[in-house]
Formats: sequence, structure tokens, C-alpha cells
Amino acid sequence: MKKTALFTKTAIVAALALSTTQVIAAGFQLNAQSATGLGRAFAGDAVIADNASVMARNAAAMALFDKTELSLGLNVLKTEIEVNDATYVGPTAPSGTSSNYDDAGDTSLVPNIHLIVPINEQFAVGINLYSNFGTKTEFDDSFSGSEYGGLTDVKSVNLGLAASYRINQQWSVGGGLDIIYGTGKLERSLDVGAPEKMEVLNADASGVGLGFNLGTVFELNENNRFGLSYHYSPELEAEGDIYYNGTTAKDDTLYMPLPDMAEFSGYHRLTDSKFAVHYSVQWIGWGAFDTLDSKAHGTLNEYQWKDAMHFSLGGTYYLNNSWTLRSGYMYDQSAQDEVTSTSVPDSDRQWFSAGFTYHFSDDSNLDLGATYLVGQDVFVTESTEGVSQITGTTRANAILVAVQYSHSF
Repeated sequence: MKKTALFTKTAIVAALALSTTQVIAAGFQLNAQSATGLGRAFAGDAVIADNASVMARNAAAMALFDKTELSLGLNVLKTEIEVNDATYVGPTAPSGTSSNYDDAGDTSLVPNIHLIVPINEQFAVGINLYSNFGTKTEFDDSFSGSEYGGLTDVKSVNLGLAASYRINQQWSVGGGLDIIYGTGKLERSLDVGAPEKMEVLNADASGVGLGFNLGTVFELNENNRFGLSYHYSPELEAEGDIYYNGTTAKDDTLYMPLPDMAEFSGYHRLTDSKFAVHYSVQWIGWGAFDTLDSKAHGTLNEYQWKDAMHFSLGGTYYLNNSWTLRSGYMYDQSAQDEVTSTSVPDSDRQWFSAGFTYHFSDDSNLDLGATYLVGQDVFVTESTEGVSQITGTTRANAILVAVQYSHSF
């Protein structure tokens, strides 16, 4: 009985850790703000400003528009998650059993909307709705070691309110508020040899946090500009009922630190040329996610994640008045350090991206972007003292496709 209670508490902590892992980007960051950004691996996205979605990366870039801009987009995310060469030791497998799995990923739909309204030659305001964080994975009952798998379904919505000010022909500044609403559902069970697996975790929680962002744009000339932005992310407080250790704790609060982000971007179009090159360097402060704390139970577990970077380079070819072509590459560093996960693996990743814009007119266009995201093999060991252990090699790849319609008024 003592071992079961110990396992239950540890499984809860492990499951909550899995809820904060993302195969789309390092940690549980979700790059899904625009189809144009996806088509160039988000290279230069804090300054290119080819549609209203730029306000999600840098509010100061709203100053580059002289008309009202609206963008509506939808991202389709297909994750491919495998566990190979895995061995599970537990109550029903004291000598160990194979625990391979090849279909833990999921297909998700992530919409977004962005609106920028210039007030005059100096001021512009904007509002948008999109997602910065989220993940979903599910292991069915055939997976040996369901205490390390199960269901993880986490979603977030970011409501942004922003404003920009043009200081002069070269400099613009901007900033805004981010209202983040997050929900999570977690289910874990343990196979103890009974007719049905023993439920060890069933959690359903949600919460709201308030962040902010600041940014600036420097325009050397019409063909060369730079952007710098910073996003402060709050500690999200998620409240809900959590079943563990045979009882349900009602209205408990989990404190989940979200990472701050800083990004530098550049855009350069060659004089009298149809070609432009652009790039971004982004820092994500995953070092803030060191522990997961509960109001009722204090520190549940330590994670010791590390700060991460991503580096992206892209090119745009302005073929003619109707077609714009783009491509990009990103190297995305893992947020996890010594603590790793079987359920939703995290590793350094490479993005291979391409996309295009079709212009119906000067004021209306359609964007399509696609990325193939390639992860690395990671050896993982997870255990619960005196109860179970799993070892294996995990790998996570993904296919991302996005479509977006933009219109100027």
C-alpha cells in the first residue's frame, strides 16, 4: 500500500511534466502564428511584416502598415512519435517486457486571427487571438507502462492587445498585453494485474495569466530593416479537481512558470532584385521551468530545464505580381536537459520549410506554408522507486501545414 501511494504521487508529477512537453518546438512552445512564418521557418518574422500576423512576434512592426490589415489562418499539426528498443519492468512484468510504440502522436488544428488598425501616421493598434503553447499525445492500453503514457491534452489561447508608435522614418516602438488562458486534461493508470488497470491520475484544470510584450523596429531603408522584441510570460495558475491516491482534491492550484522570449530579426532585399534574405535568433527562457508547485502540496517535482535558442534563415523570391515564393531552415534547441520523457520526447530539431503567397489583388492574398520537422533519437530512462521502470529510445517528427487569408482595407 505504501508503494502504491508513492507511485501515485510520482505518477501525478510525471504526468504533469508530460503536459508541458511539445514536439512542435522546444519545450512546449507552439509556433503556429501564421502560414507565411511557417513557410520560411519563421526566419525574419519579427520584422518582415507582410501581413497582420507580425504583431504576434513584434508589436512595433504594426507601424509598417498604412492600411487596416486582417489575417485569418489555420494550422494543421501532425506529430509522429515513436518509442523503440523499450523495456518495461513493473507489477505485471517483473522480468521485463517490450514496450515499443509507434503511434503516440496526434493531429491538431490551431486557428489564428490578427487585426491591425492604423490610427494616423504615428499610431496603430491591434488585436489578435492565437496559441503559443500546447500539446496532445495519447498512448492506448496496448502500451506497456501506461503510467508513463496515457492521455495528455493541453491547450492555450493568447488574446493580444497591442499598440505601436512611429518615432521617425527609422525607428518605431510597440508593446501590448497578453491574456493567456490554458486548459489541461491528464489521465494515467497502472497495470497491477486486476481485470482493469488501476487509475492513478485524472486531472482537469484551467487557468488565466497576464503577460506583456515590447518591441522596436529600425528601418535602414525600404529594403533593409531590423526588429527586436521581448515577451514576458506569466506563471500560469491552473485550478481544478485532481484525482490521486484514491481521493479527489477539489480546487487545488498548480503553478506553472511559462518562459520569457526574446527575438532579433533582420530582412534584406537586394536592390533592384526579386530576392530577399531574412533571419531570426530567438531565446526562450526555459530555465524558469525548474519546479512544478502545488498550493496544497508545495514542490511536486524538479525539472531543471535549460534556456534554449532557435536559429532560422530564409529566402523570399518575388516572382511576379501574383506569386511570392519562400523557404527557410531552423535549428531548434531542446529545452530538456537531464530530465527526459517517454510520453512526449524533446530533442534538438531541424525545420525544413517552404511556402508561397498568391495575390488575388493588391489588397487580398492567400498564403500556404509547410514544414517537415525532424527530431533526434534520445535515450530515456524513467522510474518510480520500488514500482516500475522504463527505458528506451524516443523520436519525434512532425508535419505542419498552414493556410492563411489576408486582406487590406
